[in-house]
Amino acid sequence: MSQSPPEPSEDEEDGAPKRREPAFNLPGIVLAAIAICAIVHLVRIYALDFEQDLVLLVRTAFIPIRYSGQFDIDIYAFSSPFTYAFLHGNFAHLAINMIWLAAFGSPLANRLGAARFAAFWAVTGLAAVGLHYMLHPLDQSPLVGASGAISGMMGAAARFGFRIDRAAGKAAFAGELLPISLVLRMRGVLTFLVIWMAINLVTGLVGFAPGVEDRIAWEAHVGGFLVGFFGVRLFDRQPPRNP
Repeated sequence: MSQSPPEPSEDEEDGAPKRREPAFNLPGIVLAAIAICAIVHLVRIYALDFEQDLVLLVRTAFIPIRYSGQFDIDIYAFSSPFTYAFLHGNFAHLAINMIWLAAFGSPLANRLGAARFAAFWAVTGLAAVGLHYMLHPLDQSPLVGASGAISGMMGAAARFGFRIDRAAGKAAFAGELLPISLVLRMRGVLTFLVIWMAINLVTGLVGFAPGVEDRIAWEAHVGGFLVGFFGVRLFDRQPPRNP
């Protein structure tokens, strides 16, 4: 008994099977950043004693008062504005930042490429501590965490209207950068910005919960976001055009 041939699947209608989007599609540069942050935190928790961890913080965290003129400027004054991003206060801080890094960093890294993404991370992270320092130049508390750079990635995502193109088999922000005037009229973008800013202000001024002393450095988040939003074009590589 003859059977009719099976109908072509939706993925094969154009003559060639399309590659399906994998469940996890983290670029190598994002995986490397997550691995470094995780390893650094595990070493601090399980391999260093209190005094050793304190020395590490003094050398690698961003401490505004270091630049007040009361202390000698050493090599760590130049390296800590970059190394601070790989340290985190606790496992919850690490986990939250790594989730956001995977969500916003992956499409941006696929769009920019590894080298441009690393430069974007460095510049937005530097902008984050820059604004924090301008507002708190004599603060003695160490600033740690990748959230300043991740906020920059969120700012870049807003310039794409949070559009992700998965047609090529990997997540990447789609199309040309949107004009700022258009972005600021998009309801979805504005809703995200209002909620994001409200969360930052509440957690920055009040804290995570009553009785918890840790505060979110919302100023650093704003600094990273602004540079990511306005400066992503400097790092963007033009998408290939269809013939």
